[in-house]
Amino acid sequence: MGLENANSVRSQSYFFGSVVLFGASAIILTALMFEHLGGYAPCPLCLQQRYAYYAGIPLAFIALVALSADYRRLAAVIFFVIALAFLFNAGLGVYQSGAEWGWWPGPDTCAGGSGVVSNAEDLLSSLETTNVVRCDQASWRFAQLSFAGWNAVASLILSISALKAAFSAVEKN
Repeated sequence: MGLENANSVRSQSYFFGSVVLFGASAIILTALMFEHLGGYAPCPLCLQQRYAYYAGIPLAFIALVALSADYRRLAAVIFFVIALAFLFNAGLGVYQSGAEWGWWPGPDTCAGGSGVVSNAEDLLSSLETTNVVRCDQASWRFAQLSFAGWNAVASLILSISALKAAFSAVEKN
């Protein structure tokens, strides 16, 4: 009975960890497809929101391997770190969504400024080659949510899933 219960606990943690791994992979691949195939250029804040995915995917894989090797506490710690990363990422998504809706100002780095220009010729050259992607203007919406809004929702779901994986990994037999 004890071994069966331990396997049940591990499989529940493995399930939620797999949701994080495959969900995060699907989401970042979708974002990259929108960028490279759909032609939607990301703003600086959009690029920052990808960091949680770039870190979370390999960490989730490592946590699942640790869980399979019965290093449940290590897996739980890694899942907890992933949960914090995606919770922070959800906050970034909410922040950008609020800026897109005009509820608060976006960051200065997303205003399209290109730095210091020394003369008029440099300014004209800079304007011809600069493609301004603003963080405070949604380039796409579905069901009233922009990319940032959907990222906030997805990141919150991934954070909760990672927390469930962490807590079920250390659940008593």
